[in-house]
Amino acid sequence: MEFNELYNSLSGRLNKLATKMKRTHGAAISSIDKDDLYQEMVIYLWEKYRKGVPQEFNDSYLVKGCHFHILNYLRKKRNKVSIVSLDNPINEDGTTVKDILYNRGESVRAAIDNGITMEQIKNNGFSKREKDVFSLLLEGVTVRAAGSKLGISHVMVVKHKKNLIAKWQRK
Repeated sequence: MEFNELYNSLSGRLNKLATKMKRTHGAAISSIDKDDLYQEMVIYLWEKYRKGVPQEFNDSYLVKGCHFHILNYLRKKRNKVSIVSLDNPINEDGTTVKDILYNRGESVRAAIDNGITMEQIKNNGFSKREKDVFSLLLEGVTVRAAGSKLGISHVMVVKHKKNLIAKWQRK
């Protein structure tokens, strides 16, 4: 099968997948548009075709491979930092970070200089295991490496991470 035939048979499904991925992950990848995702999938498909792989697999397998490739691509491109303005509301009642810091009786600059230390964050109702996971992830350790260091599966690390996020959002 020629690449043009393969491309023509999959292009509609890849385009729908790119649209769905952009809709699903749009906020996290604002700098990447649907066409970028589509082109990345076509490049991935071309690389697989050059190696001779696609001829052995059906269309669904190839589209799923493109889907996993894009998920990995997005994971690498996703913004790792969230910037919060001191003046923008952080909840429905209009409270800002600045209001919270002033309510603690210190100036914004002093609060930032003193910092909300990692110890204050860690002592926010987290279990010992969640604190261990938090510390490792804060150091930049991957989920799998954190699991290995703690003697647990990477799936448990992901669960602890989700619990940390949920507890933090409740505070």
